[in-house]
Amino acid sequence: MAIKTISYAASDIGRVRSSNQDSGYAGYNLFFVADGMGGHAGGDIASALVAQRVALADELYDSPEKAGEVLKETIWQANAMLRQSCVEHPELSGMGTTFSGMVIVGDKATIAHIGDSRIYRARGGEVKQITADHTFVQRLVETGRITAEEALVHPRRSVLMRVLGDMEEFPEIDIETYDVLPGDRWMLCSDGLSGVVPESVMDRLMLSKIDSDEATELLVGEALEFGAPDNVTVVLVDVVTARTQIDFIPSARFVGSGANDVVIDDRKGRRFLKILNPLNLPDLILGRSEDPTDYAPESDEYLEKILLETRAKIRWRYVRQLATVLLIISAVVAGVLGIYNWSQNRYYIAEKDGYVTIYKGIRESLGPLKFSVVYKKTAITLADLPEYQRYLVERSITATDLKDAGRILGELQKVVRK
Repeated sequence: MAIKTISYAASDIGRVRSSNQDSGYAGYNLFFVADGMGGHAGGDIASALVAQRVALADELYDSPEKAGEVLKETIWQANAMLRQSCVEHPELSGMGTTFSGMVIVGDKATIAHIGDSRIYRARGGEVKQITADHTFVQRLVETGRITAEEALVHPRRSVLMRVLGDMEEFPEIDIETYDVLPGDRWMLCSDGLSGVVPESVMDRLMLSKIDSDEATELLVGEALEFGAPDNVTVVLVDVVTARTQIDFIPSARFVGSGANDVVIDDRKGRRFLKILNPLNLPDLILGRSEDPTDYAPESDEYLEKILLETRAKIRWRYVRQLATVLLIISAVVAGVLGIYNWSQNRYYIAEKDGYVTIYKGIRESLGPLKFSVVYKKTAITLADLPEYQRYLVERSITATDLKDAGRILGELQKVVRK
C-alpha cells in the first residue's frame, strides 16, 4: 500500500547543560538524531558535522538495500570528516557522536544505528524499541548479568562501546530493514529523553492520536518536567496512506546544533572549530567551555578560608556586580561589531523572490540585527534548477569569498533546465 509521512523535530538544551550537543533532522525521506559527546572538546561540533553531511543522503532510492548502502557510506564519510577535524584541530580530540536514523523507501524503513540514541515504533497499541544501545551496560543486560531495571541506575550506563568519531576509520553500523504500515508512529530520540522520561509516559504519547508536532513538543516538555539533565532531541514520523488528505508539506528541518554553521575561529595564531549560534554570543565572545569545573578536597580549614574571603569581599559585591554587567555588555557589543565586520568578508548563495541571489555576510541574525545584505540577484530562478540544487539554494550555500560564490553560480548555471 502506498504511504506518505508526517514528521516533526524538536530539540532543547535542557536544564543543566550550557550548550546543545544534540542534532536532529526531519526531511523528505530521511530522519535522524545525533547526540554529540566530548563536552568542551566538541560534542556539538561532532553532531553538527555528521548531521549536515548525512542529510545529503536524503534522496529517493530504488530499494531499501540501496538506501542502506548509501546511508552507511555517507555515515562513514561523515566519520572521516570527524577524524580529519581532530587531526587539524587537536583540541577536538576525543569528540564523537551517536547516530540513529531511518530512510523510507516505499513501504520499508531502512535503519542505521550506532551509539545509545534510540528508535521506537508504535503499532497496534504497542510500543517497541527497534534499536539496541551500544553500551557496556546493555551488553551486561543481553548476557543476563544484570537486569534492565538495574541498567537504568548503573553508574556506567552511559559508557559507549561504539560511536562515530576519531576512534575507528570504519565503525560498525547496524543496518536493518523493517516494514512500514499506515498508522505507524516512529520516534527517534537522544538519551536525554529515553534516559530521563519513564517508558510509560513515552508510550502514552507515542500511542496517542495527538498530531506529530504537538506530540513531539510534549515529549520534550516531559523531559524538562523530569529535570532534563541532558540535551533532549525528538523526531516523530507518522505514517498514513497516500490517499489521506493532509496539510503537511515535507521539508528539510534541522534542530539542535545541526541547525547552526560550523565555522573556523582564528584566535592567537591558532584555528578553532566553533558552532556559530547568535543565541550563544556571550559564550562565543568569552570562550566559555562546557563544564568550567574546578576540584578541591573538602576540609574544615578550606571552608574557613572561603568564609573569611567572602566576608572580606561582601562589601564590594554590588560594585563588582555592576562592573561585571558593564563588562559583559561591552564585550557583547564589541563581539557583535566584530562578528559583523568579519561577516562582511563572507558570501553565500540563497533565494530571494524566487531568484538565486548572492548575499554578502552570513545568514544568521540576532533579533532585528541582520548580518547580511543582497550583493547580486542573478537571472537564475529556482524553477530553473533540478530539485536537489533547488534544495541546496533554499538552505543556502556558504562561499568562502566572492570568487568562490562566482564558482558556485557557475556550477548552478551548468545544471539549469533548458
